[in-house]
Amino acid sequence: MLDLLGGSLGAVLLMALAAVIVGFSKTALGGLAVISVAIFATILPAKESTAAILVLLIIGDLVAVWYYRHDADWSLIRRLLPAVVPGLVLGSVFLRVVSDEVLRRSIGVILLVLILFQLVVKWRSEAPGSTAHEHRLVAWAAGTGVGFTTMTANAAGAVMTLYLSASGIEKRRFIGTLAWFFLIVNLVKVPFSVGLGLMHWADVGRGALLAPLILVGGILGYAIARRISQRNFDVAVLLASAMAATVLLL
Repeated sequence: MLDLLGGSLGAVLLMALAAVIVGFSKTALGGLAVISVAIFATILPAKESTAAILVLLIIGDLVAVWYYRHDADWSLIRRLLPAVVPGLVLGSVFLRVVSDEVLRRSIGVILLVLILFQLVVKWRSEAPGSTAHEHRLVAWAAGTGVGFTTMTANAAGAVMTLYLSASGIEKRRFIGTLAWFFLIVNLVKVPFSVGLGLMHWADVGRGALLAPLILVGGILGYAIARRISQRNFDVAVLLASAMAATVLLL
């Protein structure tokens, strides 16, 4: 069991923390999951860690879908999904030719730029939300970006939260949409990870061992999300995205 969880007590504790964060992020603040991605990358080889964390993310998606099964905005999901596959293909190609460090830091820079843009939009607009997400070009750009960032760095949570935040979507529908969207996307990623030789049965076994901690994190996140105000939720989303970008840049 210790071999599956990193081979040392320190690695086990770090993976346990990562599992709790995954559960919490899936039922509360999606951008935080990239912290778990960073933790796994310090314990396992970088590319191998992407498949290992993918199993945990899928378990977290299942927990979130259970809590928010009636809250997804399927019109948003249908608008984004067709553009995700090209992003996955591009991400798979880049994984073969570009170093992990260059990819990770580039995505961090992109996220920071998106956060700054979102802050400017919110400060200058009197309306609580915008209709930018309804434009097909914006949806395709976001969907392709999600596919690319999730394939290369498992960092699409921050990209997606920024896209939904721009629409002014209510927090419960926000989290429910993220839950269903990423369950579908992460399941689609599995054949890509297997094809790249990154995912193995050991990753499934590790996910099974950490599943109870993911559930604990999910329960905690759901409890907090129910009590936080919409305004504080919007602020927390941006802060989580900024934290995700910072982690990727380190």
